[in-house]
Amino acid sequence: MSDHAHDSHTGPIKTPAQLLWTSFFSFVAPIFIIIGLVYYVTSGDKPAAGAVDPELATAQRIQRVGTVVLGDAATIAAAMAASGAAPAPAADGAAAGAPTAALSGEALYNKACVACHAAGVAGAPKFGDKAAWGPRVGLGLEALTASVINGKGAMPPKGGSAASDAEIQSAVEFILAAVK
Repeated sequence: MSDHAHDSHTGPIKTPAQLLWTSFFSFVAPIFIIIGLVYYVTSGDKPAAGAVDPELATAQRIQRVGTVVLGDAATIAAAMAASGAAPAPAADGAAAGAPTAALSGEALYNKACVACHAAGVAGAPKFGDKAAWGPRVGLGLEALTASVINGKGAMPPKGGSAASDAEIQSAVEFILAAVK
């Protein structure tokens, strides 16, 4: 009876050879598997040696976008022809040098101001919010127009647009009309 109880407390390993194989497969084999996986992951998707020139790739990534050429019209035309560049079109599609129509106050507000003043971004007073515009209205049209032209706080000069001073003033008048 005591032999039977003793047999139930022994482990599955009965010989020293079984202990060696169990130790090998428990500790050594996982290490080789991990090393193999690391090698597999780090060696994949690499170009062959010499297939890509890193200096050329860097030069392409940091190449100049534009060139400044000083001189008369013939020199500029020759430089543009040599570089294969074409004259840049005007930003709004109009011919270069052609006069553009003046924007109304509402049109300029919708083009340049609405991005910040509609949502109150970076402390900009919201359009139509009398409480936010109240202290500013007291400064007067000229002072507000000067703030817009020169920039104030997070607002860049002229709100980031290329509008004329008269167009800026009409946009300020449009905004002030909404809070009066």
